[in-house]
Amino acid sequence: MKKQPNIGIVLASSSLYRRELLTKICPEFENHNPDIDESARVNESPLVLSQRLATEKAQALATIYPKHLIIGSDQVAMLSDKQLSKPGSHAKAVQQLQSSSGKVIGFYTSLCVLNTQTNTQSNDVDVCRVYMKTLSLEEIESYVNREKPFNCAASFKSEGLGIVLFEKIEGDDPNALIGLPLIKLAKLLALNGYKVL
Repeated sequence: MKKQPNIGIVLASSSLYRRELLTKICPEFENHNPDIDESARVNESPLVLSQRLATEKAQALATIYPKHLIIGSDQVAMLSDKQLSKPGSHAKAVQQLQSSSGKVIGFYTSLCVLNTQTNTQSNDVDVCRVYMKTLSLEEIESYVNREKPFNCAASFKSEGLGIVLFEKIEGDDPNALIGLPLIKLAKLLALNGYKVL
């Protein structure tokens, strides 16, 4: 029996990290920057924020891709009650890592798969906790100088040298920490008729 062609996939993101991750399970897809306002609302929890933004990213492209599965994803990193953003500079990266030293960072990575053929959506969220080592300023400076994680939330790249900053990780999918929970995504795509295998 001949395999039916899959519906087109669109990644609602300009992130290089998410594009690289998606190639693991989807050999062909388009990507498009949804260009939405990612500001948190008053009293919005990190979980609700990540879920809302993942959905808004997918919905922002609905009229452009009317017969596709659009993948929206958003990650919020929290140190206690403080959101950790992308540092953007050496000094801020060092500051973030000093604040995180010896503590636990929670990562909330939400998914939305919007089926614009059926006008339905499927959602899920991955929660991962990173237990940071107690780090000296010398270790932090060495890491930031070597990896320059200026465009990474919480100031590290877990897929690279950043892994040595951790005591342990609690979560279901190491890909989620990089920005796209592939285990949950594969399930959502299957629910919408996309055959990964």
